Amino acid sequence: MAHRKATGSVKNVGGSQPKYLGTKLFAGEEAKAGSVIIRQRGSRIVAGKNTSMGKDHTIFALKAGKIKFSHLRKKSFDDKVVVKKVVNVVTV
Repeated sequence: MAHRKATGSVKNVGGSQPKYLGTKLFAGEEAKAGSVIIRQRGSRIVAGKNTSMGKDHTIFALKAGKIKFSHLRKKSFDDKVVVKKVVNVVTV
């Protein structure tokens, strides 16, 4: 018999903080100038008219207006056609 209590390794401890990624404003919603539309890792969704992309790939509005999503067919460097989602701010 053991004279000391066995101690195992601890599981399910720690972990990273949530990053709160995703779409913050959806199609048809009003956006103010400077408001964040999408937080993402990588450029899965591309910035369109009246929007810009930050250095962490966050898309934000440059002007006030309504959010509109569309698709864009881009040719890749190896001649493959890639369909990207584009977010635009339509001014009223």
